[in-house]
Amino acid sequence: MNARLDHRSPLVFDTRELGRRPGALQRLSRSVEAPADLGNEVIGVSQGAPVELTLRLESVMDGVLVTGTARASVQGECVRCLEPLERELEADFQELFAYPDADARTRPAESGDDAEDEEDTFFVEDDLFDLEPVLRDAVVLALPMQPVCREDCPGLCSDCGERLADDPDHHHDAVDIRWAALQGLAGTAKDGEKDNMGGAEAGVDEKQEK
Repeated sequence: MNARLDHRSPLVFDTRELGRRPGALQRLSRSVEAPADLGNEVIGVSQGAPVELTLRLESVMDGVLVTGTARASVQGECVRCLEPLERELEADFQELFAYPDADARTRPAESGDDAEDEEDTFFVEDDLFDLEPVLRDAVVLALPMQPVCREDCPGLCSDCGERLADDPDHHHDAVDIRWAALQGLAGTAKDGEKDNMGGAEAGVDEKQEK
């Protein structure tokens, strides 16, 4: 059994003033603190940060249709250069919170599909509805999956990890490992030639002394 909603929660809204007369409207604005984990792995709204909500509540036959916009500042890091970034996010959403009795009236028999549908349905409970799951889905969908500090961010140097935006001329002399191996062999051969030349010269000197 689900726990009863707490009317003191900032993301729980009371619909008693709206009433159940189809067509009735109510507009609300509320600033709330962001719940935990409002985001994805790389960017999101910090817990406790202000989220500005603008809502339109409309009474319909089967429940309360909630249309709204959430605005908040999101923080994260650039996926290319790993620098911190911050930007303003605006997420729109619309969801129907169904009356439990209306839902029962419109479904004559419960089946497996009906049970699955119910899991995806939000309800008005004791004239209250909880906006948090809807807000969470809307914010996460509006967030970029690959946030960047700027569209042309060059990222990090693959050799040393230097941030390329700080040094546009940054580069490393690339050496083909195959040529490097040949250069090593050439160096070894030259050293051998020097040793042989040195030995030959020493032999000549010995002969001259004799």
